[in-house]
Amino acid sequence: MVLKTFGWSFAVTALGLVAAVFYGGWEGFGVVAILSILEISLSFDNAVVNAGILKKMNAFWQKIFLTVGVLIAVFGMRLVFPVVIVAISAKMGPIEAVDLALNNKDQYQELVTDAHPAIAAFGGMFLLMIFLDFIFEDRDIQWLRWIERPLAKLGKVDMLSVCIALVVLLITAFTFATHAHQHGGAHVDKAQTVLISGIAGLITYMIVGGLSGYFEDKLEEEEEREHEEEERAEREGKPKSAVVMAGKAAFFMFLYLEVLDASFSFDGVIGAFAITNDIVLMALGLGIGAMYVRSLTVYLVRQGTLDDYVYLEHGAHYAIGALAVILMVTIQYEINEIITGLVGVVLIGWSFWSSVRRNNALAAAEGKAEGSDEKTEVSSGV
Repeated sequence: MVLKTFGWSFAVTALGLVAAVFYGGWEGFGVVAILSILEISLSFDNAVVNAGILKKMNAFWQKIFLTVGVLIAVFGMRLVFPVVIVAISAKMGPIEAVDLALNNKDQYQELVTDAHPAIAAFGGMFLLMIFLDFIFEDRDIQWLRWIERPLAKLGKVDMLSVCIALVVLLITAFTFATHAHQHGGAHVDKAQTVLISGIAGLITYMIVGGLSGYFEDKLEEEEEREHEEEERAEREGKPKSAVVMAGKAAFFMFLYLEVLDASFSFDGVIGAFAITNDIVLMALGLGIGAMYVRSLTVYLVRQGTLDDYVYLEHGAHYAIGALAVILMVTIQYEINEIITGLVGVVLIGWSFWSSVRRNNALAAAEGKAEGSDEKTEVSSGV
């Protein structure tokens, strides 16, 4: 099971490390290995959240996620995305941006760093909306009840998550503009960029998430209708009709997953510049990490881990909320990538431990109930 799920990841790791040695020697090997670990640690929460969505999709779309999705994630976000950032921010063509990335690495890194406020605002708002919509939803299973119970009641207010997200964005942009004025006004224009990018992230979430939710609801309706028609067909001896909405629902869920993965990868791409400004080594390291995140997602789905450890999804969404806040803070202040990675690992580890304790408590309660039933049967038999 492990080899089947992680086989491609192992193969890509071997090829990537060999390529790193040929390209940059043993120093390149070390850089790629470190970047791979960085990407996995920063994106473990991504895998848990992805698994919650992917389990609703059939085997075909899971394969699409692991093939086409990997191409988008590895080549799109880890290789093309940094080049696009430079091309847009420096107002140059893509070929010039690639030439700059390969031949003038210091200037390339400077341009990507300069574009960070816009990237962080877009990704931060997208992730913040995911967290807010999760935390404001009334759930049967609650992890931190003292937080989730009152917030679920507040969530009954329409558009509350959008209002909070916009308030956070306004505060961030205003603080950034004020700080720029106090330090000579060098980045005053960036405040407007932060505001526009944040709104773009919010709109992207609402469009993609809205379409995904709409077609998911349609799929459920079609499944109910199909079930009724199957029962009727069995009685009348007629063939059943196909569910035409399943493809659309799966497509928009796939699209939602790709945007989600893109938002998660922002911190990894930006954080990678703290280790290297070589775009080839960066693509190799982050690409290997992205493969493991995707394989881990499928593994969680096939093993039913989210069903067995019910608080994992909660922990992952709290990690998303933390990452959203961190991204918004990094617009103005620098935060070490180790801290970013550890926050997610700690929250998911805590939720996993809470899930294990819950399972043990339920098992103990069932054991006691069975024991009391046996005693009752024995006493009644006597």
